[in-house]
Amino acid sequence: MGAFSNAESVLCRRLFLRLLGLVYFIAFVSLAVQVTGLIGADGLRPAAARFERAREVLGGVDLLRLPTVFWLGASDGALVLTSWAGAATAVALMLGLAPLACLVVLWALYLSFAGIGSPFLGYQWDALLLETGFLALFWAPARLRLDDPRAPAPSTIVLWLFRWLVFRLMFFSGWVKLASGDPTWWDLTALEYHYWTQPLPAWTSWYAAHLPTAVQKLSCALTFVIELALPFLIPFGRRARAIACTGFVALQVIIGATGNYGFFNLLSVALCVTLLDDAQLRALLPGRFRRASVAPIAVAKSPSVLRVGASVAVAVLLILLTVPSSLSRALGRRGAWETASAPLAEWTGPFSLTSGYGLFAVMTTTRPEVVIEGSDDGEAWAPYVFRWKPGPLGRAPSFVQPHMPRLDWQMWFDGLYIERMLETGQRGFDAVTPSLLESLRRGSAEVLALLESDPFAGRPPRYVRWLLYQYRFTDAAERERTRDWWKRTLVHTSDAMG
Repeated sequence: MGAFSNAESVLCRRLFLRLLGLVYFIAFVSLAVQVTGLIGADGLRPAAARFERAREVLGGVDLLRLPTVFWLGASDGALVLTSWAGAATAVALMLGLAPLACLVVLWALYLSFAGIGSPFLGYQWDALLLETGFLALFWAPARLRLDDPRAPAPSTIVLWLFRWLVFRLMFFSGWVKLASGDPTWWDLTALEYHYWTQPLPAWTSWYAAHLPTAVQKLSCALTFVIELALPFLIPFGRRARAIACTGFVALQVIIGATGNYGFFNLLSVALCVTLLDDAQLRALLPGRFRRASVAPIAVAKSPSVLRVGASVAVAVLLILLTVPSSLSRALGRRGAWETASAPLAEWTGPFSLTSGYGLFAVMTTTRPEVVIEGSDDGEAWAPYVFRWKPGPLGRAPSFVQPHMPRLDWQMWFDGLYIERMLETGQRGFDAVTPSLLESLRRGSAEVLALLESDPFAGRPPRYVRWLLYQYRFTDAAERERTRDWWKRTLVHTSDAMG
């Protein structure tokens, strides 16, 4: 069964699974400190109320259409305990203890949160973590220790499924930009907007936004080269894959250095590890780690018939799910191949086995920001300040990654939703602003804990309202004169809610 295993990827598997454990740890800890404010009993979107509706619609517990452990109970204690249980299990994976068992628990727990956490757990990196975690189940050795020299060699089939995932992630990140027809991508000016319109800029974003136009256009062109051209090197040998890996990692480092995307960049880098073989990885390790990595790898065994069969089965399943949808996205039309696979996609959909990728298909060229205010008399208003999203003009944008402040992120979408509503009258967006206003009006301690400051010191105000501003970075002269990082223009003030 040597054709189904690859002894040259043992070190690769060890490093990748430990990095995946780190990503899971970050994801669960980040969730633990905010989950009750998001989906707790007194949070913005209570999970318990969602289960009540689900029971009515589904006719009771239905693990196939809503696979989550929270059918057993979605109290605040259960949400927090499950988050910390996930973090503890991730530590065990990082230590290389019972990797397969840890990965089963981690995937099941994160899927449980994703199933009930909308819209706060519906981002592309959540889908990517679930797809990656599912694949990892078929790559992890069923041993008590990840470094056990008796562990079977990694499955070549699963290794190439990881590489196919990297291809889809990178290629479609570039493809969607061109397929959208957005003129800012076609004329290479998108990055002149990106740094100040992205959801959570960092202080470095201010400086990146003021780079010369020629540099912005060159950066945009290089992004397309990395995302659209380098993925096609993946099938063509170890050196070609090393070149692709270098480009992908460099792009993720630059993205992470100029914005806040939670664990997305780290997860993407972890996936890129699967493009390298053990010899290439050893060359990157410090001397003592390089020497320690050689001996155990040399005695890796072939996988069992059961493991090979599982790898083949998951490969067939994922090919049936991803190839038709990828062809449809690439060709810009739904073909018979995707129609034929639709029943399978619908049946597996609740388990998030696969997803489509591609951020910023259409570049936002404005930055509508929602500001929330409260008042006791309807005359004097005081703002609620968020921890991370733009607010006070003189506050520097901060680095918050790898933490993912999900309310702050969602408020970026709310700004776009409300801007579109005001311009077109279109409604039906899944905005959290109404829930946020109601939570502040009743003084929800869990929701207030998600904010940086409460101007009413825990006492609910009599009235609340939202305002929509257009934010933009100051230029160098304005920053020198005012010391402000942002400037803003008022667009709309809502009626007071009381």
